Parts: sequence; C-alpha cells; structure tokens
Amino acid sequence: MKFSEYDISPEIKRNLETLGFVKPTDIQFKAIPPILKGEDVLAIAQTGTGKTAAFAIPVIYLLHEQKRSKTPDGVKCVVMVPTHELAIQINEVFQQLSRYTRVNSFAIFGGVEQQPQIEKLEKGIDILVATPGRLFDLVSQGFLKLNAVEFLILDEADHMLDLGFIRDIQDLIKFLPRNRQTLFFSATINEKIKDLAYSLVRNPIRIHVSPKDPVAKNINHSMAFVEMDDKRFFLERVISENPDSKILVFVRTKIRAERVSAAMERVGIKSMTIHGDKDQKDRLIALEQFRSGEVKVLIASDVTARGIDIPMVDYVINYDLPEKAENYVHRVGRTGRGTQKGNAVSFCSTEERPILEEIESYLEKPIKVLEIDKSEYSATLDFSASAKSDWQGLMKQQQEYESKKKKKKR
Repeated sequence: MKFSEYDISPEIKRNLETLGFVKPTDIQFKAIPPILKGEDVLAIAQTGTGKTAAFAIPVIYLLHEQKRSKTPDGVKCVVMVPTHELAIQINEVFQQLSRYTRVNSFAIFGGVEQQPQIEKLEKGIDILVATPGRLFDLVSQGFLKLNAVEFLILDEADHMLDLGFIRDIQDLIKFLPRNRQTLFFSATINEKIKDLAYSLVRNPIRIHVSPKDPVAKNINHSMAFVEMDDKRFFLERVISENPDSKILVFVRTKIRAERVSAAMERVGIKSMTIHGDKDQKDRLIALEQFRSGEVKVLIASDVTARGIDIPMVDYVINYDLPEKAENYVHRVGRTGRGTQKGNAVSFCSTEERPILEEIESYLEKPIKVLEIDKSEYSATLDFSASAKSDWQGLMKQQQEYESKKKKKKR
C-alpha cells in the first residue's frame, strides 16, 4: 500500500511526496491505522525505521481535520523526548509534514532562555515537542496550560528514564486530561519501561517491529580487538581511508570526546564534538556542520546518541563500547537510516571484553570480528602521523579543557 492510497488529506500527501515518502515502513504501516482510529499505541521498533513519521502523519491529519471547525485554543498534542537535539529534529519532521495544513508545531527545551519560548507559546501552538524538564518548568510557572491536550506522545521513553526524567513525567501527567490518546514509542523495552507504559495507556494496540533483531538489517556491523592506547591510530586510519565519508564516533565520556578530537587534530583531521558540557548553540552548530558535510567527523557521547538523526552517515565508530548493552543499538542505529546502507565498527580493548559479552548477549548473536594479524596491527600504528605523540601537548590541551569547564560553572 502506498501513501497515495491512504485516507488522509491531499496537503499531507503532497508533503509526503515532496519528502520522497512513497510506501510506509513496517512501523508506519502498523501504527498509522490504529492511531487514526483513536487507539492508544505501545510500539517497540528499532532506530531508523521511521517512528517519527509513524505518529506525526496521523496526528497532523486528525488535528488538520479538527481545525476545519472551531475548537478551543491551546496545545492539542505534547511530544516528550529526552534530548534537545531530538526535540529540534522531531519538530522539523512535524513542520515538514504539516506544511500547507492548518497545523503548527514548536519545540521547547532547557539550556536556552525561556522567554522567547514563552512568547512563541502565547501566539498559539497545536503541537508542542519538549524535553520533560523545560516542559514541567513552564507548566509549574503557569506559562503553559495543558488542559486542551488530546494527544500525549512519549518517544525514546527508555532514554528519558535513563536521564532521570521519570519524576517530571509523572508530575506532568497530573496536568493532562484523562480523556486523551497516548502513544508510546521506544527502540528498547524492559520491566521499568513496561510499568511506565501501562500506567499511561489504556488497552493499547501493541506493536513490535523486528524485536528479535534490534539492529537494522541494512547495517553491516563488525568489531576489531584494539587496545585502548592504540584506538586513536585505528580511528585515524579509518578516517583517512574514507575521506569522503561522514563518520560518527562514539566515546564514553565528555573528556574522552575532547581528547579524541585533539588527537585527530594533531594528525590534521578536522572534527567537532558534541556532549553534555557543550552549550546548546555549539551543539547545534556541530550538528549542522556535520549534516552539511562541512565537517566529516563528529565525536559524540552517549547522552546525545539518540539526538543525532543525520542523513547519509556512512560509518558509526564505537571508539569505546557503551556501558549499557542497549545503547549499542541506539549508537549503530545512527547509520543505515531508512533504506540507506550503513557501516558500524566497534573497537574492543582487553578490559572491554566483558562489555562485549553483554552486548552480544543482548543481541542474542555474536558480532562479526574483523581479524587483524600482528603485521597489519603494527602497520596501522606505523601508518599514523602521530606515532611520536606529543604527550606534553596532550596534557596541556586537557588542562585547558578542564580550566574552561571550571570557568563555565562559575
């Protein structure tokens, strides 16, 4: 079935055609009909399968049709997401799909001044995409009323719980009408998520898309055994041998992100970093330059893993293995989006082997190992232009980074 055959408004069909949407993905095919019928939905689907459009298309259509007649003013749909970047990107999808309709949307999040957001809300918004913290702040201050909300959507709810938003979510529910439609989307699920989900939905339609294999089939994922101190040499080689590729590198901590970026800079490789210590403005600049291809290498921490939805990411490099096995799925899901092919390569050091075992247990299958013989391993170390590392320079850069952090906190 094609989108042109769906019983939705011609304006939305026009937008879908412009964006290149022809046939629905599995999650869209299964989720759109029950949402249109007013059902609550609990959906588990791997990243990169089109979850945002799965809830955006029917909600925009229903609100567009509703606005043909006079309805009470106020926010009609609230979409809760875990990160600033994800809020911005989901709002962009809503804006693209609602073009030519009567529906408008807006994103709010912390880390920026709230006054411009308040002024925008006062002008009237139909769909509000928000991080729970800023949403709760504006509600508790009386700047935002949620009494007219008809749709509540939680996206990447498991990550919101990881970031400690459960209290904000529970407090916010008290301000929402009981008679609402709730849509719950996530890439992974556990007992804690189930408890939250079933406390919010009523007799939901349950949808699982490829639950047996959380990594999309169009991602070629593999791993190499590389010692911790040697990882930078292997990263340099991957980048140098793929000069035209967009490469997203994941590390475990903010400090590691800056260190790896500095190491690449020393060998003439330009990169940008994105992590929790970065100002929102700097994070958005980094994403935009990576999106446009101006910068080919983006180094990120796990906090931003689900906020990065950049088209045509050729490689995801797990420079450090994630501490949580399920985060492996979210990381590699940044490549191979939609129908595109992608590559994910992980570096595993001796001390990370227990983490690798957890990841393979979570995936219920082993990750393909890239065999590297001793001569090739040595050749990679010799390949690096930074084989004679300037360790004093590295320490100086790290001290400068720590100094900037302290000044920022003051």
